[in-house]
Amino acid sequence: MKMPRSLFWRIVFWLFTLLVLYQLWLFAHIVWWIKFDPATSSFMEDRLEVMQDKNPDAELKHKWVDYNKISKNLKRALIVSEDAKFVDHEGFDWEGIQKAYEKNMKKGKIVAGGSTISQQLAKNLFLSTKRTPWRKGEEVIITLMLEAVMDKQRIFEIYLNVIEWGNGVFGAEAAARHYFGVSAAQLSPEQAARLAAMVPNPRFYDRNRQAPGMLRKTFLILDRMPDAEIP
Repeated sequence: MKMPRSLFWRIVFWLFTLLVLYQLWLFAHIVWWIKFDPATSSFMEDRLEVMQDKNPDAELKHKWVDYNKISKNLKRALIVSEDAKFVDHEGFDWEGIQKAYEKNMKKGKIVAGGSTISQQLAKNLFLSTKRTPWRKGEEVIITLMLEAVMDKQRIFEIYLNVIEWGNGVFGAEAAARHYFGVSAAQLSPEQAARLAAMVPNPRFYDRNRQAPGMLRKTFLILDRMPDAEIP
């Protein structure tokens, strides 16, 4: 039985309305976070659920700290390792995306990513870990929202506080204390470089802290840190 045309367009209208309302809901959160700190993120909630499936008493290690209480060493290390053009681009590093695409095509599998710090923050704050057809499109929209209403320092401050750094370890303060027993403000260049090297696979490196690949990347980051431009 064929669906009446009027019913079809009614359904389309309501789906479009729901989509717009959802985007407004996301945007309202981002505007709120210009002044107020997010207590959690979608990714943190997903990880906590996974951890509590194994241990109902599991808790995340996370403590928010202000931007000026995080070592410049860590800021420089993350910029050079994750997004060297962060202060200059408007959310997307097109050259980096092209290079990652070419590298992945050459290897025949995904071995490199071109996501900027803004894109990573968009995913961490709002999107689930499940890959869906619309996930990348939503990431783009959220990234544009972040860049439109927040300055680079605020984007970076939130990123530093919600990024994953181990099994249940989130944010610079928790990571600094988990691995080195110091505050985020006290991180040395070597400690900061090591934390930055862990970002692509933090739970693995939490279990394998002397992995050769991480050590090589640590020294590479250390060498490049003096050239980093931070907001």
